[in-house]
Amino acid sequence: MACQAGLHDPFRKAEELLQELSGWSIGAETLRRHTHAEAAAAARMRAERTGLPEAFAAATGDADADAEVHIDAGKVNTPEGWRDVNVAVFAVRTRGPAATSGDYEQRDLPAPTVRSVIAAVEEVGAFAPRCRAEATRPGLTDPTRLSVPGDGAEWIWNLAAALFAGAAQVLDVFHALEHLAAAGRTAFGAEPGFSDWLTAARRRLVGDGYCGVCTTLTQPLPDPIAERLAAAAGPALNDFAGHRDRLGYAVRLQRGRVIGSGLVEGTIEERVNLRLERTGARWLAARVGSFVELLALSDTVEWEEHWKLLAA
Repeated sequence: MACQAGLHDPFRKAEELLQELSGWSIGAETLRRHTHAEAAAAARMRAERTGLPEAFAAATGDADADAEVHIDAGKVNTPEGWRDVNVAVFAVRTRGPAATSGDYEQRDLPAPTVRSVIAAVEEVGAFAPRCRAEATRPGLTDPTRLSVPGDGAEWIWNLAAALFAGAAQVLDVFHALEHLAAAGRTAFGAEPGFSDWLTAARRRLVGDGYCGVCTTLTQPLPDPIAERLAAAAGPALNDFAGHRDRLGYAVRLQRGRVIGSGLVEGTIEERVNLRLERTGARWLAARVGSFVELLALSDTVEWEEHWKLLAA
């Protein structure tokens, strides 16, 4: 109970909460020490736990289920300044209903059946073996059933290519649309018509991928909008050209598969931003990853297993 309180709330607030709910008098500093100690122990004993591998095995046994690896980075304040905390989320999700470019935003995509989170403040080269080990632990070794959505950062694609060669890479559809929207805003400025243009751009992007992007950025428009769009189109097309094989949204929607990286972005928001980014908070870089992992572990089948292993 004390560890749960220290994970989910600032230690000073957790001290007050435990006093109010249970009558326990545990100082904030004691909570901090013990929570970090449990996080370190959980990280050391990760390979001994079997709950998540078993849950992943059961989930991937479903022919309509897909494995996903979501990778991104958040920010954490340390005594040395703000540092990147790399986060990877491994998940299995049952496919949702088929959708089209016109109605995909209304579809109800199922939540992951099972997920696992790893995190660390370290260079990508050091993070890669950690990702490989965590993919192997639950048996996510078949690239033909693996999707890697990402926000477009080159380091994510390089890591995915090195670790999960043959897996489907997917540019997060909302990041892709934002690139188009930026070009449209430059073109239209204060002129009317941007909203209608963006609606059509969204459908072309999702329905036709790279061809849809080219159509959107080269379509005839009245001057001076056309002139401004032409100036903005070059950089945008260059950017999308590097992602042309990651824009197969229409096929994925027909198959009920994910086209966004919201799973890792939500994990970073919940596990990093809301808990670690508190006013005046400073975190030792070496402790950030294990703390985030223990916070994620508290919502899985391995939480109870962790305490049983400690007691054994």
